[in-house]
Amino acid sequence: MKKKESPNLLRSLPSVDDILKWDELEEIPGSPRRPIVVKAIREVLAREREKIRKGERKKTLERAELVAGVKEEIAAAGRGSLRRVINGTGVVIHTNLGRARLAPQAVEKIIEAAGNYTNLEFALEPGGRGERSDHVEGLFRELVRAEAGLVVNNNAGAVLLVLNTLAEGREVIVSRGELIEIGGSFRIPEVMSKSGAVLKEVGTTNRTYIRDYARAIKLETGLLFRAHPSNYRIEGFTARASRAELVALSKEKGLPFFEDLGSGLLHPIPGLDLSGEPGVALALKQGVDVVSFSGDKLLGGPQAGIILGRKDLLDRIRKNPLARALRIDKLSLAALEATLRIYRGGEVPPVISALQISRAELEKRAGKLSRGLQSAAPGAHFKIEVAEEESTPGGGSFPGVNLPTLVVALTHPSLRPEEIAAAFRAGEPPVVGRIQDDRFFLDLRTISPEEIGEVARAFREVSQNLKKGYGQ
Repeated sequence: MKKKESPNLLRSLPSVDDILKWDELEEIPGSPRRPIVVKAIREVLAREREKIRKGERKKTLERAELVAGVKEEIAAAGRGSLRRVINGTGVVIHTNLGRARLAPQAVEKIIEAAGNYTNLEFALEPGGRGERSDHVEGLFRELVRAEAGLVVNNNAGAVLLVLNTLAEGREVIVSRGELIEIGGSFRIPEVMSKSGAVLKEVGTTNRTYIRDYARAIKLETGLLFRAHPSNYRIEGFTARASRAELVALSKEKGLPFFEDLGSGLLHPIPGLDLSGEPGVALALKQGVDVVSFSGDKLLGGPQAGIILGRKDLLDRIRKNPLARALRIDKLSLAALEATLRIYRGGEVPPVISALQISRAELEKRAGKLSRGLQSAAPGAHFKIEVAEEESTPGGGSFPGVNLPTLVVALTHPSLRPEEIAAAFRAGEPPVVGRIQDDRFFLDLRTISPEEIGEVARAFREVSQNLKKGYGQ
């Protein structure tokens, strides 16, 4: 029930013009322009009026509190919209939080490329025009034995480009069980329609055999296509044509075979049973003509769409005018090259490290975070526990695979988990956790050791806001 508002409290709020005359506002660093200050004052006053109307404010707003609110509003406006957050969800490849965390080497290369001219499309040896993909094509040859490679802005663009080049105006044969939709309403049938190719469905949702593909091949057929169902799994009474069968059929009929691998796992990850995730190197070794995958998922690099395969087909794809419209930018390319060099050096990027993290390291982080939270806000009536849970790789990778993890769980006698989560998100930097079993979880799989102190400081702010009536 809506509580009765207090007319006296509403009348006690100062006007915008009165607040603009206060000396305290002149102390704001950066000398913000008057329109920004006015907007901040109005935002703070609007929030206070809403609190009074809901009965959440019991006493007159102090001048110092109002000034602090205005300063925070101005500071928040100056920070911009796209901000760094701490990922406490446990989802390693979190699409909404920017997917894979880049390695320091990749970040350094981005900074170098951003602040300088580069040989992006300039061949230094002969001194003439070069190709963007030249910077990474040789690395893909080394790492996965690809004949040729091309990089565009993302994997949706890569799929569109391949279909348009190899099958525009012709039929593309796809199993009904692979007409997938991934995040952002990316649907294979719709992308195929935009590419100019004609969808030819075969089999059923749960069972498709190689004979279904063979019967569907006609003079109009341009391509055999296989999509990895990266964000779901069909189990039970199922059948799927094997890659070996599709390779053999494509060779027999003289048709290209294109496979969208999605997540971009180059090679199996030691210590992890991820047999359901197709590897790039294995797909090429088994004879798939063209593969595509994302750069910012299991590869651990920046957003990119990577196309690898037969040189004659890649040459055709490279000449398509759409390739220019979809081309990768220099900053992403710099990060991608740095990421591939990490693999070439026998190391792995942070995304793989997060998937491989040991129990001992999780225990170390959980203990440190639990102690940090307890000392940051003593007497705040929070219950802080370390618990065993499961986290997921995320990003449409390894559907159905759960990874054992440790979380710090927070509960409070008078706060709902949603209110605790909102308080953490309101901090600087924002901390994003997850709500499960009526508790707020901070998963140590995705919180680095360097971030633990920041999470504790954020919790101190949460506790202080609680004392001021946050969420009451």
